[in-house]
Amino acid sequence: MKVTDLFDLTGKTAIITGGGRGLGEQIATGFAEAGANVVLCSRKKEACDEVASRLQSIGVRALSFKCDITNPSDVQEVVNETYREFGSIDILVNNSGASWGAPAVDMPLEAWQKVMNVNVTGTFIMSQTVGRVMIEQGHGKIINIASVAGLGGTDPRVLDTVGYNTSKGAVIVLTKDLAVKWGQHNINVNAIAPGFFPTKMSKGVLEQGKNPILDSTPLKRLGSEDDLKGAAVFLASKASDYVTGNILIVDGGSHAM
Repeated sequence: MKVTDLFDLTGKTAIITGGGRGLGEQIATGFAEAGANVVLCSRKKEACDEVASRLQSIGVRALSFKCDITNPSDVQEVVNETYREFGSIDILVNNSGASWGAPAVDMPLEAWQKVMNVNVTGTFIMSQTVGRVMIEQGHGKIINIASVAGLGGTDPRVLDTVGYNTSKGAVIVLTKDLAVKWGQHNINVNAIAPGFFPTKMSKGVLEQGKNPILDSTPLKRLGSEDDLKGAAVFLASKASDYVTGNILIVDGGSHAM
């Protein structure tokens, strides 16, 4: 098999949560450019509709759904409709997330619970529901979007988000545990840990801490609108068939500092 064939996603079906903007939109675009059909879902369906329309112009099929990933019935509906439309679910990207900035001593309990519920429980619900389909069909690729913030503590001048950091650490362990549990079913479970990319969620952080971020990033720049595409396509394609339980860090080298 040629290298270009290893990265080809033609005929594959991918669900991307939070696919209507930011990193989810970038990953969905990369998948479509590699030939995959994409299903986008988030609480704001209008954004997913716009992205789906644009991706269809590439020549793939794209659907969009309104979905709260913390609601099992919403998740089940997306999975049922995707399977009904395409007959398989080959790839899942758990990208939807929430954050809350506050010092640990001031973090409201309800904010902590919201962040954990979306980032951890929502990722689990979606993985469990899609996982049932993947186990039945005997294959699948799950990609969880973690964060460099989940690898350890962060400088409070840059990121004072104890709930977010903790949740992304949990996503990393969830990734590894599902990889161990589901490898026997030919399901690869990996995560991407992005550094700082300009998105709606990171706007405030970048406005306040851009200089310290760049000072601690060897490549001296933020992530671009293309920097996650290759990593995501690799983990979604045959090129990564012998890779599971891995955390692929895409951060310009900041974790090495």
